Amino acid sequence: MIIRKLLAEDAGEYKKLRLEALQNKPEAFASSYEEECGNPADFYAKRFASGLSAEFGIFEKGALAGTAALIKETKLKLKHRAIIAAVYVKPEYRGRGAARKLIEAALSEASGDHNIEQVTLSVESGNEPAKRLYASFGFTVYGVEKRALKMGENYYDEDHMILYLS
Repeated sequence: MIIRKLLAEDAGEYKKLRLEALQNKPEAFASSYEEECGNPADFYAKRFASGLSAEFGIFEKGALAGTAALIKETKLKLKHRAIIAAVYVKPEYRGRGAARKLIEAALSEASGDHNIEQVTLSVESGNEPAKRLYASFGFTVYGVEKRALKMGENYYDEDHMILYLS
């Protein structure tokens, strides 16, 4: 598997994977399939080129198998922080280290930015495999947001996790 930053030409494949993620694991994302299906591929291409985030893809035989993003805060008082978001690996690639490699890439990017001192993320409280993965990197829970997401009549809690780099 090859990991690299996503480029404008990956936008179409990224959109397909993003929509798959929103359908397969809707409780894992604040965005919904309905909200994002109308976004043109160019929406993602512009985001990749913006420099406001580092979006990584893991590829198997040229096909996009998973993604993760590191979003760097831009406000002066928040530049010491970054957020890991949009982590998803296709089911057939799970259990093969793909998510670990994506998080490693995001954390490497964060460590390479002298401004970033801490990285946060949010994970659905019932997603034990993801929570174990993040904990293995040293992330700790600093809070639980009850009823963070609502889909229909169902609520989902989120664990907020943090890793201090310095």
